[in-house]
Amino acid sequence: MMTLTELRYLVTLAETGHFGKASEVCHVSQPTLSIALKKLEEKLGVSLIERSKNRIFPTAIGEQVIEQAKEVLAQANKVKEIASAGKDSLNSPIKLGAIFTIGPYLFPHLLPELNKRAPNMPLVLEENYTGMLRKKLADASLDVIVIALPFKESDVVTKKIYDEAFVLLIPKDHRWAKRDNIDTSELAEETVLLLGEGHCFRDQVLSACPELKQRMLEPDYPIAASANTSLDTLKHMVASGLGITILPRSAANLTDYNQQQLITIPFSEDNIPTRSVALAWRASFPRFEAIDTIVDAMKQCKI
Repeated sequence: MMTLTELRYLVTLAETGHFGKASEVCHVSQPTLSIALKKLEEKLGVSLIERSKNRIFPTAIGEQVIEQAKEVLAQANKVKEIASAGKDSLNSPIKLGAIFTIGPYLFPHLLPELNKRAPNMPLVLEENYTGMLRKKLADASLDVIVIALPFKESDVVTKKIYDEAFVLLIPKDHRWAKRDNIDTSELAEETVLLLGEGHCFRDQVLSACPELKQRMLEPDYPIAASANTSLDTLKHMVASGLGITILPRSAANLTDYNQQQLITIPFSEDNIPTRSVALAWRASFPRFEAIDTIVDAMKQCKI
């Protein structure tokens, strides 16, 4: 009889593509994971993983088994969630994820607020891209995620918590330094540093600033940040004179820089780019009181 542990090893190996990485994720030795998968193949009477010198990948039948294994593991997690909710919705950890451009600025405010309301419900926190958070929510690796709307997913509930304006960050000696506000149409004249592909905040900025988006498509447009760049790194790049950038209001804290180095400027009132921040969870997630508590705590955060 196959076990949930064996299925988890199989799914993790398929996701990582490497025995060493999979064993680290599963917190077992590499031989233990390898032996368990070999036993699973023997029980099923088929080869699930094709092993070559340079890489590992599922066989055709292995891909089907892996997809079914994901569903089995998700259902098993639901059983645990139901049991946990039956004990006390506010008395056990909850796994909370957030996109990179929200987590670092929300978490320091959220944790104290949440601790007031549910001191026995610690958070297991993760920051990631929207796509990865979506996947981890679906397979129950995360219970709740904080994302920017729009966010469409079947069997997932979303609740908007707040809207957040964007601001412009420029060096102290920039020609706009004494301006009261800036119109988004003016950004096409400047070198605007943005997060790399894969960050939803980049897409939100370009959607709100069509002239900038068009300008960035031109081959002579200057440097752009990489996918691994953070909002804080963009601040440093602006301070070094590489250009200007756009930040969500929560990320515009300049504690590392005095007002003689960097300046934030709002956008014109009739055209302020914003994003809607929301909480998302599986419709089947049974800890309703925990969700309500997180929503209340987020609404009290002053970010």
